[in-house]
Amino acid sequence: MTPLALETTGLRKAYGETVALDGVDLSVAKGSVFALLGPNGAGKTTAVQILSTLIRADGGEVRVDGHDVARDPGAVRDVIGVTGQSVAVDGILTGRENLELMADLWHLDPAEGERATDEMLERFELVDAADKPVATYSGGMRRRLDLAMTLMGRPRIVFLDEPTTGLDPRSRRTVWRIVRDLVDDGVTIFLTTHYLEEADELADRIAVLHHGRIIAEGTPDELKRLVPGGRVRLHLTDAAELARAVSAVPAGVPDLDALTLDLPGDGGTASLRSLLDQLDEAGVKVERLSIDTPDLDDVFFALTGDQEYEEAAS
Repeated sequence: MTPLALETTGLRKAYGETVALDGVDLSVAKGSVFALLGPNGAGKTTAVQILSTLIRADGGEVRVDGHDVARDPGAVRDVIGVTGQSVAVDGILTGRENLELMADLWHLDPAEGERATDEMLERFELVDAADKPVATYSGGMRRRLDLAMTLMGRPRIVFLDEPTTGLDPRSRRTVWRIVRDLVDDGVTIFLTTHYLEEADELADRIAVLHHGRIIAEGTPDELKRLVPGGRVRLHLTDAAELARAVSAVPAGVPDLDALTLDLPGDGGTASLRSLLDQLDEAGVKVERLSIDTPDLDDVFFALTGDQEYEEAAS
């Protein structure tokens, strides 16, 4: 079995009458990206706070890198890094000074701290701005610096809580590249995000949290298969070809104006090969075909009935 970076069993947390987490079970493999999705109030940030030792759970068991969070929080803190929704950098200091401050907090010796600072400035493309006050940085630069500071302690597990909220598309993709580089280095990423495209792009596995419970979990492709409605669209050259296609596969829905025939299908290789063989036997010449399958927006809405993600990302 793949070693686990973190695991929760029956995780519970309530604030008065409000139940934030109601028996959450999670398993995250080492060296992977795990995304936790859910609308505001679902319990995502509460989960991150418990996993990163910032607050205590009311019940259940939590292990991070083999350490029990409740019994040995110090050992957990030694192996994790946390980047929250708000960028935690000092605007008065320069980028270099912010990183040097983190080196001191991690008790790195001066030579090691200098090496780590130079490495982070290079890695996060901040060399040219290293000696400028952070107050002059753009939002994307601040987020990169925030991530760099998180990594100064060489964490094996990094919690990213809404890491790209408010960033422009270019800065968001820069963060994605950094995340992929970290995973290539063997770091485990626990990600919460409002951007479903982000989870689809980065995550090896995704869990959907709703009203404090996990209501679905799997790879992005596995979750997409939970939602029916996949479609294969055949594009024909003329009305005669369309008529032949309708005769060959009468389950399709034709559009005479567009010269297309829509058929239910998930775009799988086997089903496409069978369809094309069927059309070929009938002498139908298909100009091209396109595949339209459910995305994570469809999955999220189907599971929760909540359109918040679409609104947040728009």
